[in-house]
Amino acid sequence: MLEPKRTKHRKVQRKQGLTRGEYATSGTRLNFGDFGLKSLEKGQLTSRQLEAARVAINRHLQRAGKVWIRVFPDKPVTKTPAETRMGKGKGEPEHYVAPVRKGNVIFEVGGGVAEEVAREALRLGKHKLPIKTKFVVRPGYQAQDE
Repeated sequence: MLEPKRTKHRKVQRKQGLTRGEYATSGTRLNFGDFGLKSLEKGQLTSRQLEAARVAINRHLQRAGKVWIRVFPDKPVTKTPAETRMGKGKGEPEHYVAPVRKGNVIFEVGGGVAEEVAREALRLGKHKLPIKTKFVVRPGYQAQDE
């Protein structure tokens, strides 16, 4: 599962990183592959959700081509234990999430994969995510004649 090796702070405030703005300003274009999965709403993607989507995409591609994950879960989410009285401070980090805004590219697929195969693979990965996404193609992409 994805999580940071080291962090400067073990716990972060809840508002940081997600509620600042509705639309993404960076990470909105395809940089590596020819096809991608772009978010249509903002939310948080856990490392488990990203891993499940990655596995679904790779399984359909059958190790042909390459998959890039463009977001990284580096924001810790804390939780206090059940049946704990009020007070006593903030809970311990439970898992990590990647804050995603509208327009962020989440996955990219490339490396000689046909468009129909990539579309189906990203469709399978899309179902593992809690936010709405859409399939995008690199501008100026030309299908290779076989």
